[in-house]
Formats: sequence, structure tokens, C-alpha cells
Amino acid sequence: MERTIRKAAVLGSGVMGAAIAAHLANVGIHTLLLDMAPKGETETKHRNELAEAAKKRLLKSKPSPIYIKDVLNRIEVGNFDDHLHRIAEVDWVIEVIIENLEIKQKFFERLEQHWNPGTIISSNTSGISIHAICKHNSEQFKSHFLGTHFFNPPRYMKLLEFIPTENTDPNIISFMKNFCEKKLGKGVVIAKDTPNFIANRIGTYGLLSSLKQMEKLGLSVSEVDELTGPLIGRPKSATFRTLDLVGIDTFVFVANNVYDNVTNPIEKQSFKVPQLMEYMVEQGYIGEKAGSGFYQKKRTDTGKVILQLDVQNKTYVPRSKSSLASVEAAKNAKGLKNKLKALLESDDKGGQFTWELMKKGWLYAASKIPEISDDIQAIDEAMKWGFNWELGPFEAWDAVGVVETVSRMKKEGEQIPKWIEAMLAAGKTSFYEKQNEKIFYVQIDGSLEEKQTAKEILSLDQIKEKNGVIKKNTGASLIDIGDDVACLQFHSMNNTIGPDVLQMVLTSLNEVRKNYRGLVIGHQKGKNFCVGANLMMLLMAAQDEDWFEIEQMITGFHQMAMGLKYFEKPIVAAPFGMTLGGGVEVCLPSSHVQASAETYIGLVEMGVGLIPAGGGTKEMLYRATVPVDIDKSIDLQPFVNRVFETIGMAKVSTSAAEAKELGLLRSTDRITMNPDHLIYDAKQAVLGMSIAGYEPPTPKKVRVVGEPGFAALKMGLYQMKMSGYISEHDELIGTHLANILTGGKVAANSLVTEKYLLDLEMEAFLSLCGEPKSQERIQHMLLTRKPLRN
Repeated sequence: MERTIRKAAVLGSGVMGAAIAAHLANVGIHTLLLDMAPKGETETKHRNELAEAAKKRLLKSKPSPIYIKDVLNRIEVGNFDDHLHRIAEVDWVIEVIIENLEIKQKFFERLEQHWNPGTIISSNTSGISIHAICKHNSEQFKSHFLGTHFFNPPRYMKLLEFIPTENTDPNIISFMKNFCEKKLGKGVVIAKDTPNFIANRIGTYGLLSSLKQMEKLGLSVSEVDELTGPLIGRPKSATFRTLDLVGIDTFVFVANNVYDNVTNPIEKQSFKVPQLMEYMVEQGYIGEKAGSGFYQKKRTDTGKVILQLDVQNKTYVPRSKSSLASVEAAKNAKGLKNKLKALLESDDKGGQFTWELMKKGWLYAASKIPEISDDIQAIDEAMKWGFNWELGPFEAWDAVGVVETVSRMKKEGEQIPKWIEAMLAAGKTSFYEKQNEKIFYVQIDGSLEEKQTAKEILSLDQIKEKNGVIKKNTGASLIDIGDDVACLQFHSMNNTIGPDVLQMVLTSLNEVRKNYRGLVIGHQKGKNFCVGANLMMLLMAAQDEDWFEIEQMITGFHQMAMGLKYFEKPIVAAPFGMTLGGGVEVCLPSSHVQASAETYIGLVEMGVGLIPAGGGTKEMLYRATVPVDIDKSIDLQPFVNRVFETIGMAKVSTSAAEAKELGLLRSTDRITMNPDHLIYDAKQAVLGMSIAGYEPPTPKKVRVVGEPGFAALKMGLYQMKMSGYISEHDELIGTHLANILTGGKVAANSLVTEKYLLDLEMEAFLSLCGEPKSQERIQHMLLTRKPLRN
């Protein structure tokens, strides 16, 4: 019988335990969340208080650990005393109690008394020895036991470290890895049972190294953050913003865990917490949760300001803008590889800092093989998935040149790990190399190991490199992704949609019609699928009163929308991240949408003083009313009102699941948990629809609520304006939107064509583009990326 996980138990309802339970519930797993019963409490209704309170907090936590409110129905609460026996009902038990070895050992002895042989058991710990935790358990229990280190917050952080023991059944590891990658959307790495495992071991070393180098070179907190953020391929939170978010006290605990458990004196010293951090914890400067850390937010008469800690005087001072030549050189360089080289080759303080940070990080990571992991791939993936680095340490080392940097290190008296010396002596000059379209990496014995990639991971760049491009212009490319399926990928600035992309959609449809079974619309460029239409181009045309150009742009959108909707072969859109405005208008008419779980989708044109005019308003009305219009006695006004509210309030879903609730995705659209599998899943959807004999929808007329419905919406707008909720210009935009959604000046229950509704979109859009206040809103958005209310 094939193993599966339908039910789970999370034991411990603290911040991490509750968040893990929430993510299991997100993906459809019924989860039992247990915690201690309050001492001396005998009343049944109060004995689950800890777990119940944790479940309620999930609704208020930011960022939200749940996709939609209803997933909480999959979490059942209880307590250890009354309900621990129920772990016999589940397929996976996850322990998330206090980080104390002795307490965990006793708890696991108690747990085994209720354990059903065959059930997978794991301890979610950030650094306690996994072997030690299960020391007193039976051999059979140990064979089903492993460490699982979820990174926080579990919904958003990709990394999941598995720490098997010597007794863990390899089949359990194989099953769990496959399950967690596909069902939970995780990137799984196998770690050794060593202090802090992989990512936190290397990440903690790097953060401590940054602090020590900062003090040595006399750099400020903000200067270090500028040097350790996107310039070197790391998150904007860089070093000290990250520490503030994690919590200085939490970081000190993690660092001390390594310090207390390593024996090498030099390594031990590397993890000794600096006096500055000890002082900050003593003073309560522990980060964002306390209001002060390395940064402090303060309200002044002129607004909110962010101060930085002066590490010498231990006072908060204004942030200073960097004047380092190395920073400017890196900013002007194109591509991460050249940015890194610009920094490392600079001889100012910024260059010195970056060289020391990267050098020490590389050497430390190399020295920890095979102690913390057997291979460099696991280390690189752990740092990319756990700390959001663009390149892992060995990938970054390759990018700037191993031979050159090792030579520089030797001149500075550094000790190079023997396996790297042997690698270079054997003529290998990089950690990764490509052979016959496959990627290999060096093992510490000098052999090459093929980089393992799941079949569900399709790299469009590699496919393009191998197969070339079918068609291409400045905004998009059409490529062959195999099995007679084509993929249209955007590559315009910020993946915005302009005339070039619109033209490529129509070109792609002609090509697919002749030569392919179907089309995927998706890409792997940047964090967002599409942030909308090209606003700069639109603003320039509006300011020049070039109404013909704007009309042509909207006509292009309409042709695209209708072309996609009624195309004779299946088209699957694969959105992810921010999918706004024009990006939504690509998804709405597609045959099917295969959305990444973290898709934030919405028609946001109201925020820039406009209405969705690329077919979005029409299609939202069509979806809301046509399916229910089978029964002519149904009052369509509530359905129209709902669409009016979604578009009028520029609602953006917080997940793909919520997008279904908002009507921005259909109930039949599907969700991919692992973003790396998105293009594969979309391709499979195309093939499935093609094999099933896909037929495009038949055009239907839309029954509209007409002038009475318009009057109802107009009254609502007037009341909102009089109550101060919206401005006069908001009312004007809302009136245009209401006119489209009710069908214009026609009688109630009139039947209109889609073309008629598209014409109403065009008319409203052109009118609003001519409004000075709408132009002000567009300009403000372009300058500040924030909406203007005028």
C-alpha cells in the first residue's frame, strides 16, 4: 500500500508549532494541534486553552500563516493529558515543544506509549541533537524518526532541513522529501546532526563575521546593510535589518548553541557573541518586536523616521547615506557577477569589508564538508532557500573566480581546505561545470556528481539555450518546451504589458494554431508574473492627448483577451507573485489557470484613477453572471455588486486560494504548492486538456441589470462620498465602473454582447485618461509606488 499523509499532529502550539499546523491545514491536511493543559484546570472547556488561543492568533498574525480563514476548520485543538493517545490516528507527528533536550527526551518516551508503529515522527528543532532526542526510544521508533527543521514563517520560507539518524529508514526519507517538496512546496536538503545544521550554522557565522568586520573597519550599520543586501545577491533586509526581524535575543541563543557545542577553539571563538550584542539584550534592544534594535523607528513632527544604532556610542543617530566608491562601482555594474567583482576589487572600506566577509564565508563553508553536509549542492540550496541568497557560497565563489580568489587568499596567509587544493591541482577551476547540458559539481574526493533536478523542475533558460526561440520581440519570447507544447514568456521591464507583448500573444496564437497542442503563458523572470500595463507609456500618451495611441493599446488588449478566450487549443496561464491589472487580464480569458500558491492577484486600476479596460471588467461580469443565468428568475444584482466591490476596492488576493473566493480564479483552476514546479504543472494541464479533446467555450450574450442596477450602485457611491469614505474623483471612477457592469443605458434584463461591454470599457478608459486627477494618480504611482487619493 502506498504511503500518504492525510492527517497530522503538531505537538506544541507556540509560534512555530501553530504556524506549522497552519501550513499543513493550508494544503488540506487535517491537523491535531496539542499543548499542555493548564495546571489544576479540570473543566473540559478550559483544558485546551493554550492550543485554542494559538489557533485564534493565526487569524491576527502578520504576515498571515493561512491562505484563507476556512483552513482553520482543518485544525482541531486538544491537550497532551487528554488527547495524546490520538496520535495513533495520524500519519505524521511533529513535536515542537520547548528547546530543552531533557524535556524532549522525556516527552518522546511518553509519546512512544501512544505511537502507532509505521507512523512518521519528527522533532522540529533548530539545533538540538536529533540522535540525543530519541536516545531512549525503541529501535522500531527510531527507524521512523527524523529531525525536521522548518524555517520561520513556514508558509513563506522554502527551506526544510531533514536530519536523519543512523537508524532512520531511507524509504521514510525518500517519501518525506517527495511529499514535502510537492505537497508543502518546500526545498528539502539533507543535513547532518550537527549544531544548527546547515543554513543556521553558515548564516550565523556570516552575520557574526559582518558585525566584527563592521567594528574593525568603523563602518555604520546602514553602510553594512548597503554592502550586504542586493549588491551581493542577498535580501534587502541585509544584515542588521534581518537581525532586528529575527530578534537579537533569538540570534544570541542560536549563536550560543554553536559556541557551546563545537570543540575547535578557533571555530568556537568565531561564534562568541560580541559584547555589543550582549549589551543590546541586557538593555532590551532586541529588535523590531521591542521597537529598538540595530534600527529604531521614531515618530516626529514631520513623520516617521528610522534611526540607526551608533555602535561606538550606543546611541541612535540618523542613517547616513553611503559615500563609498565601491558601492557606486557595484551599483553601476550590470549583473550580480560584475557587482561582486566590483566590490571585491575595490580597495576602500567597502571593498575590504566585502572581501573579508565573502572570503571567510567561503572558507568556512568549504571547511564544514563533510561535517555538516556531504556535498556543496546541499549547502548552496540551504542558503538560497533559508536565507534568500541569490547564489549559494560555492556558486558565488565560482562567479568571481576560484583560481584568482584562492591565490589572493594564500597571499594573505589563509589556510585553504585540502579538498579545494586537490581540486585545483587536478585542473578543475570551478565547483560546478556543465557537460552535455547537465550540471555537475565537485565532491570532496575530487569526483564529479550530477546535480539532481526533479522532473517537475523545468528551466526555461536551459530549454531556450537548447531549443532556441520560435518567435521573439522586445517584450516576450515563444519557446518550445517539449511534447508539442509552447510557452510564451514575458521579459519586458517588470514584466509589464505593452504593445510588444500584446503583439507576441497574437503571434503565438498563430504559431500554436499551426504547430502545437497548446500554450503555456508563464516565465521565471523576477519575483512577479506581471505588475500590469506599461503605465509610463500610458501617462505619456495621455499627457500628449494622443487618444489614438491609447485606443490602439486598448484594442490590442481586447484582441488578446478574445483571442485567448475562444482559441481552439488549450491555453494555461501560470501566474505567481504579484499578478496585477493587465496580468490578470491575461489570466482571466485563458482556458485554465495553474497558479502558484503565493499568487497575489487583483485588478488594481482604480488605484491609478482608471478602470480595468483590457477585458477585465467585462470578463469578471461574465464569470459572475452567465453561469447563474440558467435560471432567469435569479436576481443578478448581488452578483454584480460583488464584482463592483472587488474591482472598485482594488482587492488583491493574499494567496491563490483567496483569489478563488474573490472570483479572480475559477473553482476549476488549480494551485501549485512548489513554485519550481509551476511551468511543469501548467504544461501537464495543457497536455491533459488536449488529450481530453479540448473544446473552446461557446460565445454567449450577457444579461445585464441595466439602468435600475446602475441607479443602485450610484446611490451607494453617493452615500460613500457623503460619509467621507471616497473622494469626488473616486465617485467619478466608480460611476464609470458601474456603467460597464450594469450594461450602460439599457433596460433591466437586456441581453448584450461581449463586444458591447468591451466598447463600454474603451469609452470609460479614454474618458478617465483625460482627467487631470487620474493623470496625477498615475504619475504618483510611478514616482512613489503608492496610490494617491485626490
